[in-house]
Amino acid sequence: MTENLEERLSRHNNGFVQSTKKFRPFTLIYQEEAINGIQARIKEKYFKSTSGKRFLRNLCRIGR
Repeated sequence: MTENLEERLSRHNNGFVQSTKKFRPFTLIYQEEAINGIQARIKEKYFKSTSGKRFLRNLCRIGR
């Protein structure tokens, strides 16, 4: 969840985020705009769930 996607992706890829530093580099595979912070958090929680991860895996397969 961010208001500036390019900056957030850059910070992750340049190692400024300790928790994701060892998983670099990152590639954006999906983005979605939310109406407000509450809806964004709900969607973020979904993508971290099993069904959300399955959705993203299937999305990656379709894009190949």
